[in-house]
Amino acid sequence: MSFINPKTDFGFKKIFASPQSKEVLISFLNAMLYNAEPTIKDLEIIDPYAAPSVTGLKDTYLDVKAKITGNKTVIIEMQVINVEAFTKRVIYNAAKTYATQLKPREGYSKLNPLIALTITDFILFENTEKFRSHFVFKEVEENFEYYREIELVFVELPKFQKKLEEVENLIQSWIYFIKNAPALEEIPEKLALVPEIETAFNIANKSNLSLKELEDLEKREMFFEDQRGAVIKGMQEGRQEGIIEGQTVLILRLLARRTGEILPEIQARIRQLSPEQLDELGEILLDFTSQEDLIAWLESVSG
Repeated sequence: MSFINPKTDFGFKKIFASPQSKEVLISFLNAMLYNAEPTIKDLEIIDPYAAPSVTGLKDTYLDVKAKITGNKTVIIEMQVINVEAFTKRVIYNAAKTYATQLKPREGYSKLNPLIALTITDFILFENTEKFRSHFVFKEVEENFEYYREIELVFVELPKFQKKLEEVENLIQSWIYFIKNAPALEEIPEKLALVPEIETAFNIANKSNLSLKELEDLEKREMFFEDQRGAVIKGMQEGRQEGIIEGQTVLILRLLARRTGEILPEIQARIRQLSPEQLDELGEILLDFTSQEDLIAWLESVSG
């Protein structure tokens, strides 16, 4: 057997947001959000893309979005590269998703709680060895909670170092799956004891993918490896400029493969993008089929 990488956007969405993924996602979210307690009884997987309804707001690109028990919304992002201002992007996506629940002329009472679950393949918080951190609004001196309307949950994969024989519970089983699935050649008996994780392995089995899905998977994995390499190169040079330039060159090269030679004036517009916009472009460029798609996107972010 060979399994797709859950840490790519394609793999994560395939495993956790496919039509057959409902029970898989329920088990995963109960583990990550509620210490493996069966709090979530049901959920609805919904389109994670959020176009801005207010002039000036940016588009939001997430991996998975779902309505869960208690009329809460959960948004999930898997991030493999620590891009500039990433922590601000997490807050922005959470705040925007929370605020845009309201339709025109609806009152604030219509707002429902939101949880943003962010999984990183890099260390985000240097001041703790915990691999899972949960944030809510609290009073600074007396530590009592504000209304729990927005919660931020982070899982830092590099901090999880357990071997399979050391895995003790559902939380650790799911994190082991995300970290190690691509390196496995069969479903470990210990993890197969959890039906939802066994289903996740079956969804991730490359032999169950169509030819187009395998091609998309290969493109995504190549892009992430190239992008990671560009970022590492820039970091080794010790200059933020090196990181941005490496990312820009990579994106231009990938765009040329997808849409043909990029005109100089279009290259100039891409080089003027902010780091956040470059990151967004890197996430969606594989969906472009022509330079008209690229130009339309550039117009949307400049307007």
